[in-house]
Amino acid sequence: MGTKLLDVKQSDRVADGRAGRTGKVPELGVLPGLIGYQLRLAQRAIFADFADTVGETGVSPGLFGILVVIGENPGLSQQALANAAHLDRSTVVTVIDKLEDRGLVERRAADRRSNGLFLADKGATLLRGLKRKVARHERRVVENLSARERAQLVALLQRILPERR
Repeated sequence: MGTKLLDVKQSDRVADGRAGRTGKVPELGVLPGLIGYQLRLAQRAIFADFADTVGETGVSPGLFGILVVIGENPGLSQQALANAAHLDRSTVVTVIDKLEDRGLVERRAADRRSNGLFLADKGATLLRGLKRKVARHERRVVENLSARERAQLVALLQRILPERR
């Protein structure tokens, strides 16, 4: 992950253009026309809906992705998971520690030097329920897009800075 030049904490209130204390709606200048700005707004909306959808499970979109990859690849090494999730190895170790503490994931010796990752029964059960909820969430995310528009959006997003993915 890159160094953050400016980390701005945003309120949980949705910015809807309401006037502040001065009574004047702030001008956004070039922001509405910037791809990054629109992606950030979309990400915030998607993550908020995801959190509402999965409720009190304590599973973020990132943790959901980790559980899916482990579920699809029983015995996967931590390094292979780090590569698949685009995370550094130390971050993956911390994430797996937390998932293991919750009884969702198990490390099992694959050989003398590495552990394989497996979903625990509790993790497999949780993931099955999460997949159903996330499917509903995904339908809400794209409900205003046609099937063609959805495919086009995915294709276009994949073309943004592919060398940095």
